[in-house]
Amino acid sequence: MEISAQQGDITQQQADCVVVNLFEGMTAPKGGTGALDQALGGAISRLIWSGDFSGEAGKTALLYAGSETPAPRVLVVGLGKPEAFDLHAARQASAVAAKATAGLRGVKTYATVLHGAGLGGLETAAAAQALAEGALLALYRPPQYKREASEIGPESCVVVEFDAEKLPAIEAGLEAGKAIAAGVNSARNYVSEPPNVLYPAEFAERAIAMAEATGLSWSVLGKREMRELGMGLALAVSRGSAHKPRLVILEHAPDAAADQPPLVLVGKGITFDTGGISIKPSENMWYMKDDMSGAAAVIGAMEAIARLNLPRRVIGLAICVENMPDGKAYRPGDILTGITGKTTEIISTDAEGRLVLADALGYAARYEPAAVVDLATLTGAIGVALGRQAAGLFANDEALLNALLVAAERSGERLWPMPMYAEYADEIKSDMAEVKNSGGRTSGVSSSAKFIEHFTEGYPWAHLDIASMVWTDADANPVNPKGATGYGVRLLVELANAL
Repeated sequence: MEISAQQGDITQQQADCVVVNLFEGMTAPKGGTGALDQALGGAISRLIWSGDFSGEAGKTALLYAGSETPAPRVLVVGLGKPEAFDLHAARQASAVAAKATAGLRGVKTYATVLHGAGLGGLETAAAAQALAEGALLALYRPPQYKREASEIGPESCVVVEFDAEKLPAIEAGLEAGKAIAAGVNSARNYVSEPPNVLYPAEFAERAIAMAEATGLSWSVLGKREMRELGMGLALAVSRGSAHKPRLVILEHAPDAAADQPPLVLVGKGITFDTGGISIKPSENMWYMKDDMSGAAAVIGAMEAIARLNLPRRVIGLAICVENMPDGKAYRPGDILTGITGKTTEIISTDAEGRLVLADALGYAARYEPAAVVDLATLTGAIGVALGRQAAGLFANDEALLNALLVAAERSGERLWPMPMYAEYADEIKSDMAEVKNSGGRTSGVSSSAKFIEHFTEGYPWAHLDIASMVWTDADANPVNPKGATGYGVRLLVELANAL
C-alpha cells in the first residue's frame, strides 16, 4: 500500500473511506474529528451520547455519509484513555484502522487524520512514523504458494493535515515508518518461507540481494572460510545437513562514521531445527522453520537502517545453518572447539543455537565493537517465564541494558531484564571441557545466556531470547497478523538510532 501526505480539509477528501479518531471519555469531538462531526450533522456526537462508541482502544465505529462529504464512509477509531496514549497506542490505532478498511468491500483508498499529534501530545514526525508502521504491518500477507488469488486490501492511504507547515515533518515520519515496516516485513517473509525454500545458501542470497538494493556492504563466508577461522561449533551443528553453512556479514558505514567502533548485531539462523541426534518430538516440529528468526531480525534491521541511512556504523552477522541428524551429525558427548579456542562438551544437540552464536560472537570481536547484541529463538522456557508479552534481556553492561529498555519502550517490542548471577555458570561446568552446552531444565533460560556470555570478551554484550515472540497463531495484536511477527527489527533500529 502506498502512503502519502497532503495539505487539506479532512471533510472534503475524495476517498472510499475517511478515518478519524476519538479518545476514550471525550464527550465532544475535537480537531479533524470535530470538523467531520459538524459536516455530518453531529453523527459522531450522537454515537458518543448513545453509548454505542466510547473511544476505547481497538474499537471502531463505521458511519455512512450522504451528500455531506465526498467520502461515502467514515471510520472512527478509538485511541483509548489519553493518559495511557503513547507511540505504541498510535501505532496500534493505525493498524486497527487499516485492518478495518481492508474489511470493507470496494475500499481502495482511504484518507486519515494523524493519530496523536494533537491532543495525544506526540511529536508530528513520530506520530507519522507510527501511523505508517501500524498500517503497513497490519496489512502484511506472507508469501503465498496457493493457486487461487489472495485477498487484496487498500491500495493507498493519504494522511491529511490542515496545517501546511507540518507537512515536511509528516512526510519525513512517513518515510521513516515505511523504511522500518519494509525491514519488518522482509524479516516476516524470511521466517514464513518453508525450510525447503529457505536454507542457508538461499538465505544468504536473499541477504545479498537486499544489500545490493540498499547500498550495504556485504560478504558471505562458506564452509571452507569458516573452517579456516576455526568455527568448529557452528560447523559441527551443520554436519548432519546436506545444506552447507553460511555466515552473512552486512555493514552500514556512512562516510562520517566509517572509523567508528560499530554496533554489531548477531542473529541465530537455524533455517530448520530437528534437534539433531537429540531429536525433537514430531508434533509441531514444523514450527522449527522459525528458528532463524534472530537472523531474520538482524537482516531486516540492516535493511531498515540502510533505508534510513542512520548516521552510525552498524554491522549485522547472520550465522545460518540447518540442524539435521545423519551419520555425520555431531553427538551428545562430543567435545568441540570453536573460534575462540574454548572447548565445549555437548550434552544435547538440540541446544545448538548457543553453539552457532558462540562462534559468531567470537567473530564479532574482530571489529572492536562499541556493543554487541545477539538475538535468538534460544529456549522454550522463556515463554514459560514471560509468555508472549516480552522477550528476555540478558546483559553484561548496564548502559547497554538501559539503552535496550528505552528502545523497547519506543518501538513497542518489549523486553524484560533477566538475572545473570554468577551461580548460573556453575550449572554449565563440564568435567572434561571448559563448559557444557546445557545445564538441564532448571534455570535453563539464564544458564543458556551464561553459556553464550562465556564466548564474549572485550565488549559490552546483550542477549535477547526471543523464542516466544517471533510467531503468533492468531491475530491477537493488530500490528501482528497471524504468523511471523518480525520481532526485533523495530527494536534494533531504535537502538542503532540512539547509540
